[in-house]
Amino acid sequence: MNRANLVRHAKASIERGSRSFALASKLFSAKTRERAWLLYFWCRACDDLADGQDHGHGMSVVPNPEKTVAAMRMMTARAYGGEQTGKPPFDAFGVVAKECGIPKMFSDDMIDGFQLDARGWTPQTEDDLYQYCYHVAGAVGCMMAIVMGVSSADEDTLDRACDLGLAFQLSNIARDVAEDDAAGRCYLPSEWLRQEGLKTRDMLETENRTKTAMLVARLCERAEHYARSARVGAAQLPFRSRWAVLAAADIYLNIARSVGQNPEASLDQRVVTGSLSKITSVSRALIQAMIKPGYSDRDDLWKRKKPV
Repeated sequence: MNRANLVRHAKASIERGSRSFALASKLFSAKTRERAWLLYFWCRACDDLADGQDHGHGMSVVPNPEKTVAAMRMMTARAYGGEQTGKPPFDAFGVVAKECGIPKMFSDDMIDGFQLDARGWTPQTEDDLYQYCYHVAGAVGCMMAIVMGVSSADEDTLDRACDLGLAFQLSNIARDVAEDDAAGRCYLPSEWLRQEGLKTRDMLETENRTKTAMLVARLCERAEHYARSARVGAAQLPFRSRWAVLAAADIYLNIARSVGQNPEASLDQRVVTGSLSKITSVSRALIQAMIKPGYSDRDDLWKRKKPV
């Protein structure tokens, strides 16, 4: 496929896979929007392969997950090297990586997160949780920042972009505790469960749901901390990119806020945000984009490892 066709397929993918990100992406300049779609197209395809899904829907058992991840890694490396793979999402990544100079380590880091899932990994500590969130979302935040024009040498802004990815993933985990449990996964750190006298196998039992809900609320609180840091980094972006990022952040953090307000209910029903809420987020983000945020350091936040 030529670039125009890849962009067309990428646009269809984001509209089907994430109405929230699709809406926020409309705020980008035309060039940045196309590049964001191309990157999303590849991220979505990798996520679907790892989880046996179709655009984020219908999680199913992947017969040979480690083989699937190995194939994903190989196709990504080929595309990054400039080869035509014949697989549109991977070819899309090859295009945007070349246009924007995305360092290969970030795509490798993302795929490492899927490798953790393929091995049946679960976080033991809170730091383990953040490390996982970096792999599957923080690294994507770094790549998206580069798509928006951030230099790969601007470590401070990349840290803030990573923080937004962590905020998104913590929100996802908080929303999906019951769904993940049904798929045999748990992203609540084992040390958190032990502190509450819980085990993975019984955390959703009736008598344990209140304690589990407390841990869900803790995830939502952590998500807001990382989102606050990310808003500082967004101030370094061009106006339209800043608006888009702040809109996406507000839309996604509304999920965490809704879950945090009634975490026990979220164990029974998946929380979603409606169209009116998303439009309100876009309007609120416009105001936020015009105001310089107060500085907040990130000394107490998890720190990604820097390239040597």
